[in-house]
Amino acid sequence: MNDVRPTLRKARTGIPGLDEITLGGLPAGRPTLVCGGPGSGKTLIGISFLVNGAVLFDEPGVLMSFEENAQELAQDVASLGFDLAGLIEKKRLVVDYVHIDRSEIAETGEYDLEGLFVRIEHAVKTVGAKRVLLDTIDSLFAGLPNETILRAELRRLFRWLRDRNLTVVITGEMGETTLTRHGLEEYVTDAVIQLDHRVLNQISTRRLRVVKYRGSYHGTNEYPFLVDEDGVSVLPLTSLALQHEAPAERVSSGLERLDEMLGAQGYYRGSTVLVSGTAGTGKTTLAAHFADAACKRGERCLYFLTEESPQQMLRNMRSAGLDLKRWVDGGQLQFHADRPSRYGLETHLVMMHRAVEQIRPDVVVFDPMTNLLTIGTPMDVRAMLTRMIDFLKMRNVTAVFTGLTSAGSDLETTETMISSLMDVWVLTSLEEFERRRRRWMYVLKSRGMAHSDEMREFRITSGGIDILPPHTAEGGGR
Repeated sequence: MNDVRPTLRKARTGIPGLDEITLGGLPAGRPTLVCGGPGSGKTLIGISFLVNGAVLFDEPGVLMSFEENAQELAQDVASLGFDLAGLIEKKRLVVDYVHIDRSEIAETGEYDLEGLFVRIEHAVKTVGAKRVLLDTIDSLFAGLPNETILRAELRRLFRWLRDRNLTVVITGEMGETTLTRHGLEEYVTDAVIQLDHRVLNQISTRRLRVVKYRGSYHGTNEYPFLVDEDGVSVLPLTSLALQHEAPAERVSSGLERLDEMLGAQGYYRGSTVLVSGTAGTGKTTLAAHFADAACKRGERCLYFLTEESPQQMLRNMRSAGLDLKRWVDGGQLQFHADRPSRYGLETHLVMMHRAVEQIRPDVVVFDPMTNLLTIGTPMDVRAMLTRMIDFLKMRNVTAVFTGLTSAGSDLETTETMISSLMDVWVLTSLEEFERRRRRWMYVLKSRGMAHSDEMREFRITSGGIDILPPHTAEGGGR
């Protein structure tokens, strides 16, 4: 006997990450409530659902707006690449502005929402709509005085929409003790999505949580989401798991003698590498050699900078004999530079995910990761980097992270405490000898391969990093 379980029919939203969290989209033919405070992104989520349905999934839509007219809405979302006017002209979308003003309403006995039913039905038939957005439903409560009758009418409205097999998104303002100001979640029992726009230490972050989804399993955590010129995207954190492959292929570190210290072959493809040390020990230059070697192999490299501009990075590396500009000009090397204080940790993570998915690099460099401690606790930074490392491993991307160790502290303790997540750990240090600073490096660990336990002196020259053989190190070596 076959154990075939019925599955709930779903309507894809086309919003990156949201369909993954909901395991396929919103419940088709049923209403979904999207609630949140001002500026949390409710309208953008709803319009994205409508536009993507019309453009990507051949499902025309109807937008019933109680706050803004069609022209205002079109202007609001034009910067996201949504052409509402074009969709209206092609009869893929209907935008109907329902103006409700209490001062213009004269109550004469009981009233109902029959007029709204007629307008929705007419709009649905005009374009053969499959999706409807009601934005925002709270405006009805502000305009119509008898709340008891209105609640009964809303319950009838949601049943009416369900009977016509319309997939509906309803937006509502967040309440103080309830998900919405007027307790609408009591009537929309199929799915509820809560949005949150919080500010911590003067840094804002948007988050999304699926509070309820009847008849379907779903992600239950809070997920950061981003609104930018490309629209809305959600980062589904719980989708990351320890299921990545472990390739046997090796890639060069960019330095022949460092490769020798790593079993004469370099790093494993898809591994994560930590280069840590105090200031001035050559961490960035080591990472730049790795990026340069990847570009020489014809691979794509994505380089995240958190304290230098790309122009400054290119100039500084020229003094070490590395001409990275040629790879930038050829499109093999792309920089992504941002101060950590510009966004919260979750927003940085979302933007890094998006950059990796757009560029599809073979290798990634993050320099330095310890700057993230300026915007989050060590625990938060560790959690963020853990998710980023898992994401890169799932895509078989070889990654090099640099980390700054405080002077006077134990060099074998990283401030973000993520060394256990790394496959390879190269430690650099400075030592004073006869009034001269000498740089040293050693491989503290390298999983799955034989590696040197020697400390090797190295110099940064105009021709790049020169790692000295043990027997030639001044003072007899270590």
